[in-house]
Order: sequence, then structure tokens, then C-alpha cells
Amino acid sequence: MLIIVAIMFCGIAVGYLLRNHSLRLIPQAIILLIWLLLFFLGVEVGENPRIIAGLKDLGLEAVWLSVMGIVGSVLLAWALWRYIHAKKGGKP
Repeated sequence: MLIIVAIMFCGIAVGYLLRNHSLRLIPQAIILLIWLLLFFLGVEVGENPRIIAGLKDLGLEAVWLSVMGIVGSVLLAWALWRYIHAKKGGKP
């Protein structure tokens, strides 16, 4: 963990030193590296038999959490909308 923090601070220092230079290629390099990290994460997950065996349970749990998160957001947004309009004296 200390190595990761040290690398991050080194990146901050390099960014500070290069702040006046044009670094147009950095965003494209970051996107490429993120895609590569996602690919290798998929490879790592694909070669782990315990994760593959539990994929059905993980998928159902992910769907359940997503649906409940959406339902909760919609209900709270609706309640906030009604509260704001009731406070203004308007019709919701």
C-alpha cells in the first residue's frame, strides 16, 4: 500500500513539474490503459473457477441490488418532488 501511495505522489510531482507543457496524449493513454486493465481483470476472473462457478449467484445479486437501487432512487425523487411542490403551494 505504501508503494502505491508513493507512486501516486511521484505522479503528482511529475504533473506539477510538467504543468506548463502541452500533454495532449495523456487522456488517450489513460483511456487505453483503463481498457487494458479491464481486459486483464476479465482474464483474471475468467481463469478463477470459484468465481465462474458462483457467477449465477453473483449475477442475480447484482440484478437485485441494481433494481432496488433504481426503485429507491425513483421513490425518493418522487417524494422530494412532492415535498418541494407542496412547500411552494403548487400542485404536484
